[in-house]
Amino acid sequence: MKDKTRVKGNIHYVGVNDRQKHLFENLWPLPNGVSYNSYLIDDEKVALVDTVDVCYFEVFLRKIRNIIGDRPIDYLIINHMEPDHSGSIRLIKYYYPDITIVGNRQTFGMVEGFYGVTGNRYVVNDGDTLELGEYKLSFYLTPMVHWPETMMTYCEEEEVLFSGDAFGCFGALGGGFIDAAINTDMYWEEMVRYYSNIVGKYGNPVQKALAKLSGVPVSAICSAHGPVWTGDNIERVISIYAKLSCYDGDEGVVVVYGSMYGNTEQMAEAIAAELSAQGVKNVIVHNVSKSHSSYILADIFKYRGLIVGCTTYNAQLYPEMEALLSKISGRDMKNRCFGYFGSFCWAGAAVKKIAEFAEKSKFELVGQPVEMKQAMKEETYSQCEALAGAMAEKLKTYNL
Repeated sequence: MKDKTRVKGNIHYVGVNDRQKHLFENLWPLPNGVSYNSYLIDDEKVALVDTVDVCYFEVFLRKIRNIIGDRPIDYLIINHMEPDHSGSIRLIKYYYPDITIVGNRQTFGMVEGFYGVTGNRYVVNDGDTLELGEYKLSFYLTPMVHWPETMMTYCEEEEVLFSGDAFGCFGALGGGFIDAAINTDMYWEEMVRYYSNIVGKYGNPVQKALAKLSGVPVSAICSAHGPVWTGDNIERVISIYAKLSCYDGDEGVVVVYGSMYGNTEQMAEAIAAELSAQGVKNVIVHNVSKSHSSYILADIFKYRGLIVGCTTYNAQLYPEMEALLSKISGRDMKNRCFGYFGSFCWAGAAVKKIAEFAEKSKFELVGQPVEMKQAMKEETYSQCEALAGAMAEKLKTYNL
C-alpha cells in the first residue's frame, strides 16, 4: 500500500478526488473535477500537511490509517485555511485529540473562527523549523498567495515543497498522483485557468513568493490541487506562474463580444478576420453569453491584446459583458493593449460604459472605438478593420 502512496522517502499522498462538484468556489466550472491534496510524513513524529474537504473525510482517514495504523498524528501543518483544504480539521482533532496544529499567527484565528478548534499550537514565523526525526521542516510565509495566512512547507532532506494552492490546477487525478505516472496533458491549460481565476489578482505577492523560494532546491512540488510535479515539469510549472504573475501575455488577441441578435457579433467577426489578415495567428473569439468567464479570463491572461464589445442593453452594458469587465477589474491586470466597440438601436451607452472601464483599467488604448447604430454598413466594416489593424500594428512593436 505504501508504495502506491509514496511521494518520496517517508512522504505519502493521502489526498482525494472530487468528481461530483460542478463549480469550484461555486463559480468556476469543473468539467474534469478537482483534487484536494494532503500529504502525510511518516517520521519519528508524524505530520499531516493540510486536510481535505469534509465530505471526503472517511476516505481521507482510511488513507491515513493505511499508512500509520494506530499511531497518533503529532502535527497538523496548515498551509492554507480555505475550507477545501481545512474542512476536516475538526474531525482530525476529534480522532487525534493530542495533535498540535502548526501555522502562522494569521492561521489560528481562522481555525477557531471556522471550526471552533483550540488546543495545542505551534506558531511559526518565516524561516522557522520543526524537527520530526529524520526530517526537518522549514516554513516560508507567502501572504496573499492567495489568502493572508498562506505559507509553504519545505522538507530539505527530500527537497520537497508543499506549496498550498500555489502551482495548483483544476482536474481530478486519474489513479496516480505523480506527474511521471499519469498523462498530464489536460492539466497545463487547467493550470492557467486556475491561476487566472483563483490567484490572478495577486501577481505581486506571487512574485515575492517566487523570489523568496528562488534559491531553494526542489525535486518535487506537492501542491494542494493537481499532480505532484517532478523533474523538468518543475521548471515549467514555475515558469507558468512567473509569467502569469507578471501579466506577461503572448502575442495574440482575445475578442470578446455580447450580442442579442447577431449584429454586434458581425462586428467581432470583422475584427477577427482583419486581425488574421494582418498576420495575428492567435485570435481567440468568445461570445460572452456562451463562453464561461473562467475560460475567457484564462485567455486574457495568456494574450496581450484584448478587444471587447457589446450591444447597449437598457441604457447600460449588456449584462454578461458588465459581469466580465467587473471580473477583469477585480484581477488588477496590467500590460494589456485594449480596443473596444459597441452598438445600439436608438440610444447608445455601451461604448461610453466600456470607455469608463478602459480609463479605470489603465490598459494601453489602441485604435479608435467603433460604435454602430442598428446594423452593419460598409463604413462599420471599415472602422472595425481599422481597429483590428491598429491592434495588429501595436502587437508587432513588442517583437522588435
